Amino acid sequence: MATHGGATEIAQADLPFGAVVTNSGRISAAKMYEPAAPASPFTPVQLARLDEALTLATRETGLGFSIYLGELGEDSRAAAEGLHASIGAEAGHAVLVAVSPGERVVEIVTGKDAYLRLPDRGAKLAVMSMVASFKEGDLVGGLVSGLRMMTDQAGPAPQH
Repeated sequence: MATHGGATEIAQADLPFGAVVTNSGRISAAKMYEPAAPASPFTPVQLARLDEALTLATRETGLGFSIYLGELGEDSRAAAEGLHASIGAEAGHAVLVAVSPGERVVEIVTGKDAYLRLPDRGAKLAVMSMVASFKEGDLVGGLVSGLRMMTDQAGPAPQH
């Protein structure tokens, strides 16, 4: 480090990695920006439980089960139906469980073909089971229990 006319000069070697002295004498430093990973309401073990329950439900019934967890808004049914429709060509064989804990809402949307095997009565029983667990603070347990109930109600995939 040297001083010239009251100004201090810093040698490039004395600067941290990613920093330089500009022509005006200022130090400019580049810093790595790493966004925080999105916070998940589930632990890795809980995610594994949910994944296993979804996989088994789909495998046993031949229906595509999926879970949405998040805000649904004022018209929760329309939002859930929109999410279900976004599944695309497979929506007819799909079952969506949409849960908004903050809004205290659970919606189950079944496609046209899925409805034949999982009517409203079976879906309502699954919702009642899930809500009972949610009230106890067990979100994952409620989802897994509801998936199992719907799997039992839908039964095994038909053999063609």
